[in-house]
Amino acid sequence: MARDARLSRKTKETQIEIQMDLDGTGKADITTGIAFFDHMLTAFCIHGFFDLKIIAMGDLDVDLHHTVEDTGLVLGQVFFAALGDKQGIQRFGNNCVPMDEALSSVTVDLSNRPYLVYNFPENLTSGTAFDAFLAREFFQAFCTEGRFNLHINTHYGSNEHHVLESIFKAMGRSLHQATRIDDKIAGTLSSKGTL
Repeated sequence: MARDARLSRKTKETQIEIQMDLDGTGKADITTGIAFFDHMLTAFCIHGFFDLKIIAMGDLDVDLHHTVEDTGLVLGQVFFAALGDKQGIQRFGNNCVPMDEALSSVTVDLSNRPYLVYNFPENLTSGTAFDAFLAREFFQAFCTEGRFNLHINTHYGSNEHHVLESIFKAMGRSLHQATRIDDKIAGTLSSKGTL
């Protein structure tokens, strides 16, 4: 059973095309026009073993916000489509990943109930264009359109780059775990019988 999907979205602000294979090898081909965002999404792919192709063009002369948020929206839609009927998936994933002095954990539930918890050190800012606040917009869009519960908790860290990288890697690992098929699961892993 193929678990992949592809979607294009065009607005007056952005043009985005995404293709994702949940059962890939971690192959990333990502171009958003935002180098650090590309770096984070590549880390997400490699550590989640997802094959992901993203071509995003946006009004970066206005702000990075439209491109980052819309990439999250389309990625969420593609992720949800690739999951299909969710039969046999483990549903839950939890991983804690260090990056030098930073440590973050990400917990997911592919429950069809989108919700974001985002605990990031409030006093940590880099002053760069892609920061923790912009990353939050991406995570919110991704989990809303992907229809999953996403809890991001940074335990500590003093370098914003390291903290964000630990989050993206942990998110990849957690979603990989949650999307794996388990032969012991008949149907969906839910007392309701559906997700």
